[in-house]
Amino acid sequence: METVFFFNRNIPVLYDVECAVVGGGTAGAVAALSALEEKIETVVIEKTISLGGTQTNALVSPMMPTQVKGQRINDLIIERLHKENVQTNDGTTSCSWFNTESLSYVLETLIVERGGHLLYDANYVDCLKENGKISCIIVNTSNGLYAVKAKTFVDATADALLSRTAGVPVESGNEEGQNQQISFRFEMGGIDVLTLRNFMKAEGDTFCKIDHPEFFEIAMVPGKGHVLEPYFQKGLSDGHLKEEDLKYFQAFTQPGKNTVMSFNCPHIPGVFQTTDPVLRSKAVTKGREMIRRLTAFLPKAIPGFEQAYLIKEASQLGIRESYRIKGKYILTEQDYLSRARFEDGIARGDWYIDVHSVKGQTVKPEPLTKGEYYEIPYRSLITHEAANLIVAGRHISSTFLMQASLRIQPTVRDVAQVAGMACAYSVKYSVDLNNIDGALLRRQLRNREEKAWME
Repeated sequence: METVFFFNRNIPVLYDVECAVVGGGTAGAVAALSALEEKIETVVIEKTISLGGTQTNALVSPMMPTQVKGQRINDLIIERLHKENVQTNDGTTSCSWFNTESLSYVLETLIVERGGHLLYDANYVDCLKENGKISCIIVNTSNGLYAVKAKTFVDATADALLSRTAGVPVESGNEEGQNQQISFRFEMGGIDVLTLRNFMKAEGDTFCKIDHPEFFEIAMVPGKGHVLEPYFQKGLSDGHLKEEDLKYFQAFTQPGKNTVMSFNCPHIPGVFQTTDPVLRSKAVTKGREMIRRLTAFLPKAIPGFEQAYLIKEASQLGIRESYRIKGKYILTEQDYLSRARFEDGIARGDWYIDVHSVKGQTVKPEPLTKGEYYEIPYRSLITHEAANLIVAGRHISSTFLMQASLRIQPTVRDVAQVAGMACAYSVKYSVDLNNIDGALLRRQLRNREEKAWME
């Protein structure tokens, strides 16, 4: 077996492929699928045993609403979810719904069907560079260290781990170094959703606009007029809850799981440095404590939850923002305000600048109206420091505020599709990823999409 020399050891090469995707999450799985659709040999290195990342391991469902027409890979995933009898459209909002088990299975199946390689339970360690290019990466597996060689590499780690070890400069947090707040999601089963829905309606709830038997959501934020607030305030006065439990509460039904809801909470208080491994670990402990209070409180207080119970805690924290690369172009909030267009614009975004609980944060721009959008340039995915590296995920090149808009799953998927296309273009035409003219990829997208959404 071929080996590479790493820290005075000969490390065996496990794969030698055309594209290596580090991280099999929201972006990584789509980037791999896109590369495989372009017929290049691809391996995904994933630290867990489930594809989907934040979507599946952090239980972040549904996908937030967007008016932007999704690209081809997004449609491919949705079509396969429908074949698994998972409804994705609630008939009212533009959210895209799923349940985590079905999505993980669908992503895995789509990749395997196309001949992709999956390396699960493999943690990224480091990379080796030669002449400004990444020659291989080192991963830690159940059998020790292995090397993976590739012609192109996709950093889909969300924490810019591959980029940082390859010498790419990064930024983190706002001007004060504070990152967005962490969530620790969970699921409860045994919920009588019809009873809950009727209770909310009787209380005069106007938050949930969905009129569909399989889709429902509830929320409570103090001072926002939510009908659940008096019940939570009573839970606080009775000693069942603490003040920190009331900061943010939200839950969504799960299509295909009739008595289950996924909770977009708790928000972990006081942790504003998501890059610190010790603080992340403390966030897990704190979040688990808060989950236990919430799951004990709801059956006592809210109709429909009488027989409910905790069935799952997320196996991954909900990290909204950590590191962001400094690429060839840094996308800014001014690009949001101006509804920016670029010759190399390869994806669109329209989500509002959604900053979660950062102290002293400046005033955020108003949300875009229906039909408005900004473009994300290809140059925000590539770097000066590593010629055969491309970035896909929440950590592309942007400012703190702009990242709060582009980080949602639909936008990340569209960016990731182009990352896979770029890897294939690089391999087929022997052009470094950071030298590809993004306008060529834009035209390629326009030619390949059934609806030319980039006119």
